[in-house]
Formats: sequence, structure tokens, C-alpha cells
Amino acid sequence: AYGGEIIRAPSIMHGKMSDIFHDSKTIYRSLKNPFSAMRYHSLVIDPNRLPPELAVSARTPNDVIMGVRHKSYPVEGVQFHPESILTEEGKTLLKNFLHCY
Repeated sequence: AYGGEIIRAPSIMHGKMSDIFHDSKTIYRSLKNPFSAMRYHSLVIDPNRLPPELAVSARTPNDVIMGVRHKSYPVEGVQFHPESILTEEGKTLLKNFLHCY
């Protein structure tokens, strides 16, 4: 919607866990840094084509974008699955989302 590009991920991440490093703001407030999250995807945001309206809020250790936040509007996006029972900070992240927005 903001003009970014989606590309194939460096590796397919169906049912795999990754450490997620984040900026500790909004939905990530009070979460462990990093925390482990479940991933189910084969596409990612191209970091070279990220729209200027969006800021990266979370990444994997190898710099794959896992979260973005709009710089002016209350819009957040995540690539991992906070609702998964295996995402260790999932409930807190979802509570933070409801509290912030």
C-alpha cells in the first residue's frame, strides 16, 4: 500500500523459529530483546525498496525485516506470527498492540 517491494526470502521459513531484535517501542515495549518467534513465510520486504513512510522496527540476526511501523500513522506490521503458541512474547506483544492502538 505504501509502495514497497516484496522479494523471495533468503530461505523459506515455514514452521521455523528466529530471534527477533526490536526497537522496544509501541508493540515491542517491555519485551525481551531478542525474543524467539515462529515464522511461516517465503517472502520478505526488500530493504532497498522500503518506502520512506515506514521505519524498520524489528529484524532477524541476519537483518531480514520482521517489523515495520508507519512514521506518522498508527500502523504496524510484522512478518512473524505473534499468535503462535511458540512465539514466546506473543501474548505481551498482542496486549501491547491493543493498548497502543
